[in-house]
Amino acid sequence: MKGASGDRDQGTGISAFPPIAEYAFLSDCESTALVAPNGNVEWMCLPRMDSPSTFGSILDRDAGSFRLGPADVNVPAGRRYIPGTMVLETSWETRTGWVIVRDVLSIGPWHHEEERSQSHRRSPTDYDADHVLLRLINCVEGSAEINLECEPAFDYGGLSADWSYSSPGYHEAIAGSEGIDLRLRLVTDLRLGIEGPRARARTILHEGECAYAALAWSSHPVPRSYEEAERWLTRTARHWQEWLKHGTFPDHPWRSYLQRSALTLKGLTFRPTGAMIAAASASLPESPGGDRNWDYRYSWIRDSTFMLWALYTLGFDDEANDFFYFMADVAEAEEGQLQIMYGIGGESKLEEQELDHLSGYEYAKPVRIGNGAYNQNQHDVWGAILDSIYLHTKSRDQLPDRLWPIIKDQVEAALDRWREPDSGIWEVRGEPQHFTSSKLMCWVALDRGLRLAQLRHDQRMEERWGQAAAEIHADICEHALDDRGVFVQHYDTTALDASLLLMPLVRFLPASDERIRNTVLAIADELTQEGLVHRYRVEETDDGFAADEGTFTICSFWLVSALCEIGEVKRARRLCEKLLSYASPLQLYAEEIDPETGRHLGNFPQAFTHLALINAVMHVIRADRHLEAVGQPS
Repeated sequence: MKGASGDRDQGTGISAFPPIAEYAFLSDCESTALVAPNGNVEWMCLPRMDSPSTFGSILDRDAGSFRLGPADVNVPAGRRYIPGTMVLETSWETRTGWVIVRDVLSIGPWHHEEERSQSHRRSPTDYDADHVLLRLINCVEGSAEINLECEPAFDYGGLSADWSYSSPGYHEAIAGSEGIDLRLRLVTDLRLGIEGPRARARTILHEGECAYAALAWSSHPVPRSYEEAERWLTRTARHWQEWLKHGTFPDHPWRSYLQRSALTLKGLTFRPTGAMIAAASASLPESPGGDRNWDYRYSWIRDSTFMLWALYTLGFDDEANDFFYFMADVAEAEEGQLQIMYGIGGESKLEEQELDHLSGYEYAKPVRIGNGAYNQNQHDVWGAILDSIYLHTKSRDQLPDRLWPIIKDQVEAALDRWREPDSGIWEVRGEPQHFTSSKLMCWVALDRGLRLAQLRHDQRMEERWGQAAAEIHADICEHALDDRGVFVQHYDTTALDASLLLMPLVRFLPASDERIRNTVLAIADELTQEGLVHRYRVEETDDGFAADEGTFTICSFWLVSALCEIGEVKRARRLCEKLLSYASPLQLYAEEIDPETGRHLGNFPQAFTHLALINAVMHVIRADRHLEAVGQPS
């Protein structure tokens, strides 16, 4: 693969890699894609979200790409999603005309009428992924020379494509590689030429003329004309708009951020099982050129409570139900030994490995796939699953019998282990500690357990778990407070940790309690940079890495919610406005933000960030409306 000198202009320092925030996100709820501003598909894993990449040039410029656009222009005039959809529209001004490209991962009617799907565990719906990437281009004024270049590089860039024509003429070709089962079928009304590992087409479009390309990776049908491709695109757009109509969004200037976050979360959901991946990408660095590069294409248990809260708040009960039962499936299978994360099919082994043949995004190495944190001891998992069950039960006004054995297993696991040190919510790779947030979530497990026992009228469990919850509560209050009355990261430090912003949100103490107020304000004043929140100070935390990192956007949104809880609504609103101003041009967020430049860092788009955005925005809107109702100035 190319070295740094081949991918960076040494005179200007301009990177050959687009800024992370400039990527567009596409999904059909089984596969995802990231599209660069120049129209290049630079990340796409097939056939599933967590499969090896087929187009991976986001991690190495030679690791596979697929571009359709003007031949002589790389910077578009504008990009947007068609409102309410996951259909990307890119407008181009060339020297001789204007063209528009629309990209979509197509969704159509249910395909498995004659045989059962091998992957679906949730109830089939009326819609199903077509397993087709559609790209349509129109010349709307003048004329423009158009290029199509499709160069897959299978298995994370390790295998070149072998192309061959699959029909008479030049309009259909198939790509594969020895040793893999995946086959790509490229169908287009352009004339394809095969140039080694690349399929290429060139033409000049004049005003009113159009063309299309369909890339397929299954036996499902593909469009055979531009008109049919446009019908498929329109059908998919309507599907997304119809789905969004099921949500309940406030009539507020921030409504579009809530809607884009909802669409993004839906796009990060693997429809067959209900699992939600933490992000579409792998190994995008948390600091420029750094080594904090992780694979986030898995489903974290700790995301569960925020996921359910966001979905129930916005009215997407079906998606919440599917995600909940994905978690119930893995919890039932594990019999109390719950991991922190799982594969989207429920896989438990997520072995981590380094791909030395890839240069990394802007040469940030190592490039990792898999995630070795899957077998860490992180004691927040029991609280996350119990809070999720409690939220689900409240939303349904019933506790299904199937869940009671799961509840008992998880509460008892928290009860057995809460006194032990662990790796904490941030999955540090230093020495285990008695992290306050882990003790907090063990308390949540016992507290929600006793509430659920009350619903079951199980007095014995209610008393047992209630006593244990009180013991954990007292232990935290005794050992996790510093001399200022501020809760700290773990029992043997005075360092702050942004995870403690969850304390008022999980109702550990009333928001009016002085210790909660002290903690929230200490984090707001001392753990921030340019107003944005670090998860901790790296110089104060043994996390196993030397590199610095940006501010964690989820923590900044948590601060918004926590400030609302303690009555600092004006400060919360200002911070929320600032955070929304950092959104990408398509209203998406990576994991982190560089507070000095506003640059997005880490994997993209990040589910946890969008979950926290929904929570924060709704907190501010409700707080403002409450102040208005009681006649107080906001």
